[in-house]
Amino acid sequence: MRVILRGVPLALLVFGCLILLLLVRMVEAPLFGLHRPWTPYITRFVCRNAFRILGIGFSSRGRPMTHRGAVVANHSSWLDIFTLNARKNVYFVSKAEVAKWPGIGWLARATGTVFINRDRREAAAQKKVFEDRLLAGHKLLFFPEGTSTDGQQILPFKSTLFAAFFDERLREEMHIQPVTVRYIAPQGEDPRFYGWWGDMDFGPHLLITLGARRQGRVEVVYHPELVVSDYTSRKALAEAAETSVRSALVVAQ
Repeated sequence: MRVILRGVPLALLVFGCLILLLLVRMVEAPLFGLHRPWTPYITRFVCRNAFRILGIGFSSRGRPMTHRGAVVANHSSWLDIFTLNARKNVYFVSKAEVAKWPGIGWLARATGTVFINRDRREAAAQKKVFEDRLLAGHKLLFFPEGTSTDGQQILPFKSTLFAAFFDERLREEMHIQPVTVRYIAPQGEDPRFYGWWGDMDFGPHLLITLGARRQGRVEVVYHPELVVSDYTSRKALAEAAETSVRSALVVAQ
């Protein structure tokens, strides 16, 4: 019963607003091109209210950045989509195969997600896409761990996607904001309750989340921004971002 009482309103919210977003985008795209002055606010409305429907508490600390640049965060659940869109307009960077997933793929494409292939031969082209989106004022959000975890740990940050920020046109004005996402499980449940990682299937995890008798909460911690020009290499920048993200999770444990 809980699955139905939560799942039906959630589906109506998500897909009803998806239709609205596509209609608005039909006007927005010809007028503004890559710029999206209207549709990200529809996404934020959906994501914030998704937590109300699910009964999951949401809180945040710190201030989302206003400078040009990107956001990097730890990755532990499909819920990250809602969590990281709930307070700040961002555009996710995701592996290309996500675009083909039913439901999630449609939403990702509609909300302006940047899809990348894990192929070194395409690195230059992907770097160009990053640069174009950043110059358009988009705040890209990516997960430097490269995969999701159980939410109780943080993997070493890969530096590859940080390369675009060192381009001559970007380096002097780009900022990176590290963000820590903490999921607190419902009382009495495994601390990894909201984690979705490895070969876990999406469907069963969604049903477990919808059907939980009690829900937990999620906390988002916005750390001070990192100024790209302060760092000599993408590796140094990645390490600094990892240290910031890791600090809030360690304190929590």
